[in-house]
Amino acid sequence: MAGNEDSNHAHSTATPHLHRRLGVFDSVMIGLGSMIGAGIFAALGPAAAAAGGALLVGLALAAVIAYCNANSSARLAALYPQSGGTYVYGRERLGPFFGYLAGWGFVVGKTASCAAMALTVGAYLWPGREHVVAVIAVAAVTAVNYLGVQKSALVTRGIVVAVLAVLALVVAACLTGSDTTVGDLGIGSGNGVIGILQAAGLLFFAFAGYARIATLGEEVKDPRRTISRAIPIALAITLVVYLLVSVAVLTALGPDALAAATDPLAQAVAAAGFGGLEPVVRVAAVVAALGSLLALTLGVSRTAFAMARDGHLPRRLDAVHPRFAAPYRAELAVGVVVAILAATADLRGVIGFSSFAVLVYYLIANASAWTLSPRWWPRAVTVVGAVGCVVLAVFLPLVSVVSGVIVLGIGALIYAIRSPSGDGRVSRPPG
Repeated sequence: MAGNEDSNHAHSTATPHLHRRLGVFDSVMIGLGSMIGAGIFAALGPAAAAAGGALLVGLALAAVIAYCNANSSARLAALYPQSGGTYVYGRERLGPFFGYLAGWGFVVGKTASCAAMALTVGAYLWPGREHVVAVIAVAAVTAVNYLGVQKSALVTRGIVVAVLAVLALVVAACLTGSDTTVGDLGIGSGNGVIGILQAAGLLFFAFAGYARIATLGEEVKDPRRTISRAIPIALAITLVVYLLVSVAVLTALGPDALAAATDPLAQAVAAAGFGGLEPVVRVAAVVAALGSLLALTLGVSRTAFAMARDGHLPRRLDAVHPRFAAPYRAELAVGVVVAILAATADLRGVIGFSSFAVLVYYLIANASAWTLSPRWWPRAVTVVGAVGCVVLAVFLPLVSVVSGVIVLGIGALIYAIRSPSGDGRVSRPPG
């Protein structure tokens, strides 16, 4: 009997677990590192092109849906403080298939997001050689994550502080520049409801990083208290920052110039008469993208770790490093896949695909939260969140919807093949 247990890679003797090391502050910083990242430097232009002067309406809509999803995620994470986020919640509340589908959607969608952040680093740092720079950035971030979540949290903290300082300079420059006026906001020049919904979908991509706090649930101290506080705090700070920056950039450029800009924050400070700040803003964009990449790879590797622990991914990925207490094999595997995507993929394509997959992930999170309580208010919040996810997903570009459906369908087919008994779990030895 002992021989069998040894031969099963310790799966029968003990389930591998991560160490709880993150408090409220570090959890908030990881959430901020995911949300206040490259999105604020890159998403405003495409969102303005979709919504015109109604950009702020799209921002408000994205924030409402993000709040509902965050509320559902926080309630679930307090009950299930394990690595994996909605993969765990869907499995426990709706059944193994929905948990698997959420995990699959998160891993493939956020892996694409990681590639997008790496390509953003390359585009700002060395235009024309962005793929090479992106692969180097992925390798560096994977090395940091390999050293453990505390090292990653420390690096993320420094990145968040630096980026917030630069964004404060951007807001001050745009609102005090001699050539800017509040009238340039152009709020009445929107492109209709469809444009607002498209803008909200683009901006939701930038908001969605709060899930990183939930996916790190197994490494959070006192998770019931910490997660329920960290998620709303991180989301509230991000909303305030996005609102201030959006108003400032609209004030400096106006909706038409903002829609045409590929580097809107850099152009905004130059238009406001502070051209000396432009290189600083560009450096901050690179740092912010690296921060997002760091936090994203943390979340993806933890979900992959949880799925491997349940047998839905190769079980060798559930190993925990004896010194750094990190799921190092999952981190290395994620790093390799992201590096391949970063070397070959198109930036806009991976963002659209990622948005679709992540909206499906949050749809399952809201459906899971619906089962927690019969009280009307929490359920109303979950309904708004779920409907919002569906609406934003439908209005994504058609190629993103089609590719997302195909990849999720492939995941469902793999699940059906590997779970012939129909109970939804891949068999593992008792332990």
